[in-house]
Amino acid sequence: MAEPSTQTTDSSPRALLTTAAPVLFVLLWSTGFIGAKLGLPYAEPFTFLALRYALVSGALLLVLLVVGSPWPRSRADVFHAVIAGLLLHGIYLGGVFSSIHLGLEAGVSALIVGVQPLLTAALAAPLLSERVNRIQVAGLLLGLAGVTLVVWQKLLFGSGTLWSVGLSVLALLGITLGTIYQKRYCGGVSLVSGNLIQFAATGIAMGLLALAFETGNVAWSAEFVFALAWLVLVLSLGAISLLYILIRNGAAARVASLFYLVPPVTALIAWKLFDERLSTLAITGMVTAVAGVALVNFSDRANTLFRR
Repeated sequence: MAEPSTQTTDSSPRALLTTAAPVLFVLLWSTGFIGAKLGLPYAEPFTFLALRYALVSGALLLVLLVVGSPWPRSRADVFHAVIAGLLLHGIYLGGVFSSIHLGLEAGVSALIVGVQPLLTAALAAPLLSERVNRIQVAGLLLGLAGVTLVVWQKLLFGSGTLWSVGLSVLALLGITLGTIYQKRYCGGVSLVSGNLIQFAATGIAMGLLALAFETGNVAWSAEFVFALAWLVLVLSLGAISLLYILIRNGAAARVASLFYLVPPVTALIAWKLFDERLSTLAITGMVTAVAGVALVNFSDRANTLFRR
């Protein structure tokens, strides 16, 4: 009789984690765009990110010293961690922050970057030997049509520029290639030490870009401190750690299928906080893009990509 009781106690928390954690992850990930929007009036993009990564690196260094996480075994592992970090945290977030700084709405930036599963599926064949089936092709075209509709409508009415849109597209390429690179080359690196290398290397890169192209001025305010603390603690440490926990508990496929909720959740929060409004045409485009990503993610072949 004791055995069933123990089994129930062990499985219940895991079942709760598998059910609730992906939704929590999407909610937290969506606030990243909001944090950028909230903090960018007080600091330029590269300066903002350099501060963020310096704080995250310091926190991870303390964790490394306390936990004693192993350092990568070879220079090649360190090199791969640096490249993955520059793609995931440098090009991705550098592009997002810069595009929002130049006037692109947070919800639109989230929508452009939110088609990452579509682009990953498109690159799966040449880079990961994955086949793209007909359902995925339909999803790719549908998602592209939806994003194009929203971006075209926003540009038509003067919200954002081609340059700001291009930076979000660059961010999309960064997170897509970074995710693939991480899967191929960084699987054997410790979570703590690997993240420390990634954030430290990217922080140095952002600092150099800030010195070269920005004034480095920061208007310290309660709003900026809150945005910075939120992005460091909740996003860089919390959401990313939660993602790894989900993967370790076998919920990575569910996270992938829920990623398409990030753009509408971001748009809803941005509407509430910043009065960013979507027209009927833009809402139609967002729903179309969401449907396209859903088609790709709910395909069996797309899900196997995220189980690797």
